[in-house]
Amino acid sequence: MDKKKFYMTTAIAYTSGKPHIGNTYEIVLADSIARFKREQGYDVFFQTGTDEHGQKIELKAEEKGVTPKVFVDEVSTEIRRIWDLMNTSYDKFIRTTDADHEKQVQKIFKKLYDKGDIYKGHYEGMYCTPCESFFTESQLVDGKCPDCGREVQPAKEEAYFFRMSKYADRLIEHINTHPEFIQPVSRKNEMMNNFLLPGLQDLCVSRTSFKWGIPVDFDPKHVVYVWLDALTNYITGIGYDCDGNSSEQFKKDWPADLHLIGKDIIRFHTIYWPIFLMALDLPLPKQVFGHPWLLQGDGKMSKSKGNVLYADELVDFFGVDAVRYFVLHEMPFENDGVISWELMVERMNSDLANTLGNLVNRTVSMSNKYFGGVVENKNVNEPVDEELKKVVLETPNKVIAKMEELRVADAITEIFTLFKRCNKYIDETMPWALAKDEAKKERLATVLYNLVESISVGATLLESFMPETSDKVLAQLGAQKRKLSQMDTFGLYPSGNKVTEKPEILFARMDINEVMAKVAELHPAKEEVKEEEKGIDIEPKEEITFEEFGKMQFQVGEIISCEAVKKSKKLLCSQVKIGSQVKQIVSGIKAHYTPEEMVGKKVMVLVNLKPAKLAGVLSEGMLLCAEDENGELSLMVPEKKMPSGAEIC
Repeated sequence: MDKKKFYMTTAIAYTSGKPHIGNTYEIVLADSIARFKREQGYDVFFQTGTDEHGQKIELKAEEKGVTPKVFVDEVSTEIRRIWDLMNTSYDKFIRTTDADHEKQVQKIFKKLYDKGDIYKGHYEGMYCTPCESFFTESQLVDGKCPDCGREVQPAKEEAYFFRMSKYADRLIEHINTHPEFIQPVSRKNEMMNNFLLPGLQDLCVSRTSFKWGIPVDFDPKHVVYVWLDALTNYITGIGYDCDGNSSEQFKKDWPADLHLIGKDIIRFHTIYWPIFLMALDLPLPKQVFGHPWLLQGDGKMSKSKGNVLYADELVDFFGVDAVRYFVLHEMPFENDGVISWELMVERMNSDLANTLGNLVNRTVSMSNKYFGGVVENKNVNEPVDEELKKVVLETPNKVIAKMEELRVADAITEIFTLFKRCNKYIDETMPWALAKDEAKKERLATVLYNLVESISVGATLLESFMPETSDKVLAQLGAQKRKLSQMDTFGLYPSGNKVTEKPEILFARMDINEVMAKVAELHPAKEEVKEEEKGIDIEPKEEITFEEFGKMQFQVGEIISCEAVKKSKKLLCSQVKIGSQVKQIVSGIKAHYTPEEMVGKKVMVLVNLKPAKLAGVLSEGMLLCAEDENGELSLMVPEKKMPSGAEIC
């Protein structure tokens, strides 16, 4: 019987520089899904790679004094080194500078042009170089790029355009009839309400202002716009041919079962990409999953902010599997996760060294101490054994269910719940006490057998997430990796097997002070040269009396929930607790704060402002902010801890 196919991809990494741990998270997440699908018996094809064209690359190469090709060769090699360092099991690493990919992109462009879906025109608008995107004035947020918040520049040039609106209704129908297509659901709502339903504009698909791109073969002064080039890797990488001579692999694997991408590029994958495929008369991918970001501290990682962590540096401190565990376990399904040196050390000590490492060490050590390493099931059972077995037998199905929903962090939690139950079982059965009574020797043997069997199941389930650790645990137990289909039976560990004589320390506890001292040596703090801060002069307003000021009521509020206002690019709607009351306040700060960042903040509120509707949403007050000369906003927050409702006077 042929295996059921599973074709999955990551977004291809942009070759502008070395990937940080937030970028690396995606390939590790994808790898865990691919490995688990293989364990389930799927014929998996897992593709990743690098996106190597565009104006940003051309500029960076120029800064370094090298050709764009030399620049991307170096960066692509570094990206692949990081992916390999993290023990990821991809089947293909595609580069958009690969000759076969470039040839197909040219053929695709020509086919869509001949079909009338692409036409020549002129583009005039505001251009964001980092995002390589044009925007109209109305799409800007506070005059800046709505995607990245950076400065934009006016630009005008001849360009080819794709008729997006031609396929918009068909795409809306597909999304509505395929609820699994965009995940999580919040991403689907964002795409429908912010982009599709208001109406799609035609998309610029070529450029003439730079040269580093795939030439339009019938109009060589144009190069193909980055998204038409980059997105098509998902089909060119498995042998798509625009002339109808596609490979057997393409016929087998397309449509993709899963595109795994960051939430920041979900628009391109759930609007542009499906429409390109419709124009090519190809089926759409089955699912696009927009995962959240891994943040450093309280913000998105950025080299310009100096808050970047790199995978290889973390691996030097903690090891590959510890880093894999952290990025997978700490990322919620839908909300952003946080990484820091302190959190890594905490997880290393509590989860890895204590819950897992100490469990394996104690079990192997007791087996050697009491039975010379021989593990036998004497079947001297007690009720507490059944409780352990119940957890062990339930865990595989729980893990499978979580992985079907791509809830990887929850799947790992289920496995560590099993390990925690094993530790509790040791406390309940007290093997050291049983060892003192010769009459209880067979009971002691049964307890240790149950532990070895239980840990063997957990270690096998762990393979998709921490493959090296899984192998090490099974080797120490003298156990064989078993199939998921075999996990409905307790007791498959061969009675009479031997554990290793000397247990290996899987994860050593770490001292946070020592770690932070080493980090400080690696990254010495830059001496800050304090400059006299320049003040800002603003247009003065008409004077008011003290009595007029006294009419305004300011209080401390606590934001208990926040969400983006639909059909608005600037507004957030917050539920603000002020004493015993909750007020709904709409603020134009979406470009400066995410809804997740807002929740939990104590803020200064003008409470008695007359209610008004903004974008159709009632606002019952005002949050106070400061604004600098560049238009950057900062919420005004109390300097000291203050209760919700405290009066500001």
